[in-house]
Amino acid sequence: MAAAARNMRYRGRQPVNGSLAYDLDYAVRERELRHAGEASRAREKAKVHEKPHVLVRARQYVSPLAVLSVMAIMGLAVLVLMNYVELTLLSAETVELQNQLEELESENVSLTAQYQRMFDMASVKEAAEASGMTKPSNTQMSRLDLSAGDSAVAYQQKEPGLLSRILSSLHGGVYAVVEYFD
Repeated sequence: MAAAARNMRYRGRQPVNGSLAYDLDYAVRERELRHAGEASRAREKAKVHEKPHVLVRARQYVSPLAVLSVMAIMGLAVLVLMNYVELTLLSAETVELQNQLEELESENVSLTAQYQRMFDMASVKEAAEASGMTKPSNTQMSRLDLSAGDSAVAYQQKEPGLLSRILSSLHGGVYAVVEYFD
């Protein structure tokens, strides 16, 4: 006992690395170290006698709204893909039509130049003279004088008979009914 008291007395004078604060968990750690082997043996014995538990997950309820939502999303995704395909086809067709337009414009330029060469007044005159055509003389020309005022002559028609008036009124009535329902 005297040795234990001496150890306690001189313990504070020895050099210390770390903290001089009282360790509150010292007793708990010592007890755990003493009983460490016993606890693992007790767990092993307990495991030997336990029945294995099969964990079964409870059946989950799937909402019809969730299924419809997923189907709607998938349908919309398919529609988007189909629209992209159609857009790609239309873009390719547009490029093809633009190339065709450029070809037609260049062909138009060449045909217009050819047209202008063909209908040059000198060449037309030569072709007309070659076929025997000549300019008309003064005796072949006639002039129309419109200096007088405009005039119109109205001829009287015979007054229509009874049968023709009935037919024309029936004719007008049928057209009025057809026009009303159109």
